[in-house]
Amino acid sequence: MIFHTFATMKLKAYKIAEMLGGVVEGNDQTSINKLSKIENGDEQSLSFLGNSKYNNFLYTSNASIILVDNDLKLEKPVKSTLIRVENPNESFSQLLNYFSDKKTNLSGISKNSIISKNVKFSDDLYFGDFSICEKNSEIGKNVKIHSQVYIGENVSIGNSVIIYPGVKIYADSVIGDNCILHAGCIIGSDGFGFNLDKEGKQIKVSHNGNVILEDNVEIGANCTLDRATLGSTILRKGVKLDNLVMVAHNVEIGESTVIAACVGIAGSSIIGKNCMIGGQAGISGHLKIGDRVMIQAKAGVFRNIKSDTSVMGIPAIKYLDYNKSYVHFKNLPAIMKSLNKLFKNSKDA
Repeated sequence: MIFHTFATMKLKAYKIAEMLGGVVEGNDQTSINKLSKIENGDEQSLSFLGNSKYNNFLYTSNASIILVDNDLKLEKPVKSTLIRVENPNESFSQLLNYFSDKKTNLSGISKNSIISKNVKFSDDLYFGDFSICEKNSEIGKNVKIHSQVYIGENVSIGNSVIIYPGVKIYADSVIGDNCILHAGCIIGSDGFGFNLDKEGKQIKVSHNGNVILEDNVEIGANCTLDRATLGSTILRKGVKLDNLVMVAHNVEIGESTVIAACVGIAGSSIIGKNCMIGGQAGISGHLKIGDRVMIQAKAGVFRNIKSDTSVMGIPAIKYLDYNKSYVHFKNLPAIMKSLNKLFKNSKDA
């Protein structure tokens, strides 16, 4: 099959205004083919003014089109065409998504790829160079699978999924609709489980479960999600993982929880919905983390956490308690100096 890409995309000001519900101020036929920061825009680009500290760039920018707030008052003439919108930041985000979706439209199956004969897939599949899909797997509609991806047996992939280069999806994994898997992530590797035998040798525990990603999950580059020993490791709808996150066997992460880079979650812990976990935090195994919990960066969590709690430190304690304790900790040398002086004076008395 043949691969297709759209030519360079051009958008005119009036069309952009229609998309964003904005109003053109200037030449509505002005066209652009890319997006840029306001400080380094050029005649082919659209930018936005979303923060007042960048106001001076409005008058010096070379961007052909700039999104501005409806209520912005100009101090002097501008050479760019303006589009007035309710919220420039949100409108620019809409355009970022639009360009991401429409910049290229890849389709077709590379002759350098391998798809087993009994794999079910749609005619609009994009399957890149040197990618492999094993038998009994099923791939939904509008799926983009880039180069050097491995998909094992009995894998289910939903609709409108994007899988970037180098992703490895082990057998029996389930990927929901609208998921994004970034380069190098691994879905369904064996969990870290061993038992000591009578001679003190480590005997591997087989992991026969799988990994389930529900709809709208995004997995960052080089994340690892281990398959369950029995049952499933589950990421619920809308979970977002940053790069280099480790999720161990039988972990369950609740809806719309976001996890920053380099977090490690040990086996069988359950994390609630709408939680926020900062970078490099570590969570021990077999714990229960409630809903809407905030775990600050580098925290070490060794005990269960109730819903609507914010924690920090190692071991993690309530955020405000940590801040109060830190005041004393950073003053500890001075405090000890004072105590030693008092102790010395009491001995001399």
